[in-house]
This record gives sequence, C-alpha cells and structure tokens, in this order.
Amino acid sequence: MNRPKQPKRTTIYDLAELAGTSASAVSAVLNGNWKKRRIGSQLAERITKLAEEQGYAVNMQASLLRREKSKIIGMIVPKYDNRYFGSIVETFETMARERGLFPIITCTRRDPNLEIEAAREMLSYQVEWVVSTGATDPDRVTDLCAASGVRSLNLDLPGSKAPSVISDNFSGARELTRRVLVNYERKLGHRSPLLFIGGRGNDHNTSERVRGFLAAHAEMGIAIDEHHILTCGYAPEKAEEALAAVARAEGSVPMGMFVNSTISLEGVMRWMTCSGHTGAKAPTLGCFDWDPFVALLCEDIEMVRQDVPAMLARVFDIIDHGAHAGSLIEIPPVFI
Repeated sequence: MNRPKQPKRTTIYDLAELAGTSASAVSAVLNGNWKKRRIGSQLAERITKLAEEQGYAVNMQASLLRREKSKIIGMIVPKYDNRYFGSIVETFETMARERGLFPIITCTRRDPNLEIEAAREMLSYQVEWVVSTGATDPDRVTDLCAASGVRSLNLDLPGSKAPSVISDNFSGARELTRRVLVNYERKLGHRSPLLFIGGRGNDHNTSERVRGFLAAHAEMGIAIDEHHILTCGYAPEKAEEALAAVARAEGSVPMGMFVNSTISLEGVMRWMTCSGHTGAKAPTLGCFDWDPFVALLCEDIEMVRQDVPAMLARVFDIIDHGAHAGSLIEIPPVFI
C-alpha cells in the first residue's frame, strides 16, 4: 500500500527565508530573546506572524536543552471553583509574567496522587520552581522536586521541608469569631456560643481556625459544645448534611455560625433554604473567605478576605531572595 506522504514540517530556516533574515534571528524571536539581540519589533512581529501562518511550533524540550534556565514556574492548586483560589491563580500568572517567567498551573482536586503526577509533569519541562498551593502532602512534593534539583515552596497550607506562605489563620479566626459573637449578642440580647462548620480537622488551616474560634469564646467567657465543631470537609453537600444531622439529633442548631470557607457556605445556604431558616429566622454568620456576591444573600454575615496579593508578594520575594527551608510566613487577613 502506498502511504500518503506527510507534509513537510516548517523549519526556522524556512521562516528565515520567508522573513528575509537569519535563522538565528528567527530562533531569538521564537524563544523570546529578540530584545536582547536588539532585533526590531517590526521584524519580530513579522516572524511571529509567519510562524503562525506556517503552523510552526517551538520544540520546547529541545529549546530547554539549549538554555541555561527554562524561565518556567509551576503551580498546583486544589480547586478553581471559588474566588480565593481563582484570585491566587490570576495574581500568580500576572506576577510571574511581570518577572519574565512563564507560569504553568494545574488543578489537583485535593488528590495527593494527582499532586505528585502534576509535579512530575512540571519537572519534565524543567520548571525552575514548583509552588504547592493547598497541597494535601506538600512535603512529598518538596521531596520529589529536591530529587530533581528543583526548588519549591508552599502556599496556603504549610509544609516542613520548604518555605511556606499562609494566612494568619489563628488570629483571623479569633477576630472573626469575636465579631460574629458580638453581632449574635446584639440580635439575641444575650451571649450564646456559635457552631463551627467546614474544613478538614487534620489540616493546619482548619485546626488553627478552630483554635482561634475556641480562644475567642474563652476570652468572652462563653462555653462551647465540642459537638458543635463540625470539621466535615469542604464540599457543600457535607456542610448541608452535617447541619441536617445536628438538627435531627438535637431538634435545632445554634443560630450563630463560623463557616470555614465559601465552599462550605454554599452548603450552609442550601440547608437554610431547605429548612426555612431565612429572613428573620436566618442565622448570624461569619465566613473565613470572601465573595462580594455573598453580601446580597444574607445581612447578618461577617467575612474575612485572605490577602492574596500580599501572600504572593512574599512568594516571589522568596523566589528572588531565598528563605530557610522550614520557614513559615503568616499574612494577616483583611476584614470586610
């Protein structure tokens, strides 16, 4: 059988001939080094346009082998579907590009195996840094990177083997709890404990927020029922089911709540709607997360925004100047 001939692939020499320049000039433009070579912007634009028209794609692996540094920086994130992680991704991309770095970002859905798979793929592209955001096992990612001679750091959740930049979860949760308790007291006319809902009890951030939650109650002389600390996970349906279970077991739930994220808040809102706790019957809420749309859903709500720009500024400060392997940098959150 006669096999059809594959179309000839365009080379940089073909592009050089079409552009009326040298192959080295074409290579510099396609690799982003044309300004250092003092190649004019009009020629760079013409070469780029010709490459697009001819369907030319840079062989990244071969290109990386020829360069001392890849200028690629990787980030893994657990979720895309809330404003906090979306803001991290967008700000990270902007700040990376401002420094001449190319960002690669992938979502790992809080799956430790996906985290390792993603890190391995990034290492195959010779990334210079891997930023583990909200990783379930950041030290495992750090070990993998270290074995390849690649630097790493942790964002949102800390590890012990690489620098970590996180929110000040304890102080933020203590202040948020205090504010919600004050609002709740104004509404009821007397002091009453809150319910804590959402998050994973074994992760650093949730345990620190629970600690701040308990500290605020203790400072105000309010006893807290340990059964009302519901670290049921982040999924909305888990928050909804946990509240329904408390209502069935106790006949009611506390009408003041500390909600551990806007993801959990979605489940709380579902439970409120289904159980008729709306309007005057709506609970007083505080949320360790921020979304401007939430203000339209409920009047009795306090929110805290994690300071993403400040957190990422410290991340890139570490990238630029370094930090001790186990250092922990805590950024105060912002109250809305």
